[in-house]
Amino acid sequence: MNYLMWGALGYFIGAIPFSYILPKLKGVDVRKVGSGNVGGTNALRAAGPLLGGLSMLFDTLKSFIPVLVSYSVTSDIKIAAATALGAIIGHSFPVYLKFKGGKGVATTLGATFALCWPCALFFLGIWFLIVTLTQYVSLASIVGLYSATAFAFAFKGSSLGIPLLIFSTISLLRHRENVERLLSGTERKTNIWGYIKK
Repeated sequence: MNYLMWGALGYFIGAIPFSYILPKLKGVDVRKVGSGNVGGTNALRAAGPLLGGLSMLFDTLKSFIPVLVSYSVTSDIKIAAATALGAIIGHSFPVYLKFKGGKGVATTLGATFALCWPCALFFLGIWFLIVTLTQYVSLASIVGLYSATAFAFAFKGSSLGIPLLIFSTISLLRHRENVERLLSGTERKTNIWGYIKK
């Protein structure tokens, strides 16, 4: 029951669509512009650096906080992982938006920070490197997530490696259209540094 309870808590918090709510303050419906994805990158493109950056931040915190709380209360890494899984599924399939959500990168990052902050920092290093070199956010996200997973297996063992592998694979499946566009050379580039300088 603890797994279900914490997983459900993670889901309903993770399902809060900040990347939809915050751009709406500017009159922008991210479902109808750009990629149509309810995620931080599309919010950044559609609503600008301030609201886009806040969307990414809150999408990260909505998993970080419940996962950190669940682990602090229970001291059980499996329950914390169940909370993280709930939050990631909630972001990807939010009940509040008819189950049409984002791709889970920021939410996975938040959960990873709560479970293994060195793994999360490793992800960010890989992510920024690939985004800087290629301007492909999707590629950076996928490679970064699996790199953090490999880091977790190498330095923390399977107790963290397996959950991160599951989280990364969920995000990979959510990125399947991006992967197809990457392979065909039609994926959209995003100059993240250009937005940061604005």
